[in-house]
Amino acid sequence: MIIETTAIKDLILISPNIFKDKRGYFFESYNQKKLEKVIKTKFVQDNESLSQKDVLRGLHFQKPPFAQAKLIRVISGSILDVAVDLRVNSSTYGQHFKHVLSGENKKQLYIPIGFAHGFLCLDNNTIINYKCSDYYQAESESSILWNDNDLKIDWGIKKPILAEKDQIAENFITFENPF
Repeated sequence: MIIETTAIKDLILISPNIFKDKRGYFFESYNQKKLEKVIKTKFVQDNESLSQKDVLRGLHFQKPPFAQAKLIRVISGSILDVAVDLRVNSSTYGQHFKHVLSGENKKQLYIPIGFAHGFLCLDNNTIINYKCSDYYQAESESSILWNDNDLKIDWGIKKPILAEKDQIAENFITFENPF
């Protein structure tokens, strides 16, 4: 397992060791013992979603006391995964990190509490699986507008397929920041 730090503190990219032969492949998708040195998170819920090409979900987060850290991975297909630092005392506040995660590269992104998260599906029938450090609470859910001018995220698409809640999300400059 290769653990890479990113330009944003505490945001971690994980690449598994993949063992391939004529039968297929094998890899450890999660190993608490190997990751506990860099990820001090207990995961309590796994989520999975299926999305089609050009579907954009995000930028979502849960407010405290139900804030969530996440470990994102793609089972099949690919996504442009994006995390935005919402930690007001962080030197990278308001900055984002993006990376392509796919069923082929098997990379994962660890997103700690204090970040908004979103992704754009690059293929049809993309399946995303992610671990969460707290349970989903509808009343704690919040989001920031995916194409907010202040965030300057280049998604590589002008008109993605969006849920209604993602079309009316708050602007970065005016949202009430709980972090």
